[in-house]
Amino acid sequence: MLELRSLIRDIPNFPKAGILFKDITPLLASPSGLALAVEVLANPFRDAGIQAVVGAESRGFIFGTALAQTLSCGFVPVRKPGKLPSEKIALTYALEYGTDTLEIHKDAIKAGEKCLIVDDLLATGGTMRACCDLVETLGGNIAGIAVLIELIFLKGRNRFDKYHLHSAIKYED
Repeated sequence: MLELRSLIRDIPNFPKAGILFKDITPLLASPSGLALAVEVLANPFRDAGIQAVVGAESRGFIFGTALAQTLSCGFVPVRKPGKLPSEKIALTYALEYGTDTLEIHKDAIKAGEKCLIVDDLLATGGTMRACCDLVETLGGNIAGIAVLIELIFLKGRNRFDKYHLHSAIKYED
């Protein structure tokens, strides 16, 4: 994972003071880095019978669509309010500094469908938890969670004990 880690740069004090942002744009610009990231994220789930990959905007779309293609299944977008055109359900959840809301089409997941939830980063787990709750509300079965980066020190993993959670790169601090 050293190759992937070398393609992620740290941006201090972004988006606000005290935050060390993990910028994945150099990885996305690298054909071999992007291909490796998708393979590393997909490999634990190749034989899991995944029927849909679910990703939250916006970086979850990047890896989610690539994983859906790799795993030969469809992609389901989870969006901010007002972005989905058909009938939807919404979930408002707490963040460190307020609240946010995500939406999914009501017909996006079929009851019992095996889903893989994907995002670029797992920090405190608020967005990922909301995605899981939306999928389960629609009757989906979460076969796993895949993230490129996990910030171990924020303990977001603790919110997902009942799922198979795979992270490609882990940062201890």
